[in-house]
Amino acid sequence: MKTAPVFHALRRVDSLELLLVHTGQHYDSQMSDVLLSDLNFPKPDVFLGVGSGTHGEQTARALLGVEEVLLQHRPVLTVVAGDVNSTLAAALAAAKLHIPVAHIESGLRSFDNEMPEEHNRRLTDHLSDILLAHSASAVANLEREGIDLNRVHVVGNTMIDSLLEHLPKALAREPWRDFGVAPGKYALVTLHRPALVDDPNLLRTTIDHLEHLSKTFQVLFPVHPRTRAHLETLDLLRRFDGKRLILTQPLSYLSFLGVEARAALVLTDSGGVQEETSALGVPCFTLRESTERPVTTDLGTNILLGCRPERISEIPSLLQTESSRTAIPLWDGHAGERAAAILLGFLDD
Repeated sequence: MKTAPVFHALRRVDSLELLLVHTGQHYDSQMSDVLLSDLNFPKPDVFLGVGSGTHGEQTARALLGVEEVLLQHRPVLTVVAGDVNSTLAAALAAAKLHIPVAHIESGLRSFDNEMPEEHNRRLTDHLSDILLAHSASAVANLEREGIDLNRVHVVGNTMIDSLLEHLPKALAREPWRDFGVAPGKYALVTLHRPALVDDPNLLRTTIDHLEHLSKTFQVLFPVHPRTRAHLETLDLLRRFDGKRLILTQPLSYLSFLGVEARAALVLTDSGGVQEETSALGVPCFTLRESTERPVTTDLGTNILLGCRPERISEIPSLLQTESSRTAIPLWDGHAGERAAAILLGFLDD
């Protein structure tokens, strides 16, 4: 979602050879193969099959795999996106081989060192030669860390490019019909972070309060594989009746975007969903202590509840509170084009 707009913009340059590497860190078919198809990505040139494991195992396998690819192809620039383990691994592999690195979505900070992504994004930024930021707050974070601002470029949010391009197709599918919910009448839930779903007490409390919320809104919960495993272990799957409290498999990008756009509200612990809901104008409630995307709370639709699932009970009353919302600068569907122009300028120098 973050890479596709940049990839497609660069693809229009005939003189440029692109090599698309898929590490396979996200290995669920709905989270990988279908996503690539929905975003009109070609088949990756290289698939590393990193798979699951501890943070160290994932990072190490991606580092070794990407290093081998770079040694074989010797690119003039390596482009990485986001803050997952593969992002850091690819940036480190390139930097060790003196290959310049460009980082899409640089400068995000939660200031919460309990989040593994915080280490990934911080280290990747300091390894990068080109830092593509999506907001002024991201630039301020990089400046505080002493990064040369000549390397930083505010291009906007490339993930919102993907959202705006594919939203009409997503809505045309009317995916909410597949689950027996009506537009504007349901809450959409996504939860996958270890801080919440790996804690049995927090997960039980979350389901208790989702059950209570389902008396006001139907609750649609496309469940992440790790979350489903914990729900099964705790014998919580039986709480989902399929009518008011609905558990589904992970959704394709287009199906998820469709149900997200027509939800009455979204409850999440995802970073990207905070941005998507802000762009869509859908109220978002985030079960995290901090966000690396403060622009979504300052200008968007996002409210932090903390990692306190008991606060789910406050959502109906919070929805009654009017909040001002401002268009977020450069989240306009053209961030990928601006990012590609920066990369091409670097290559021409």
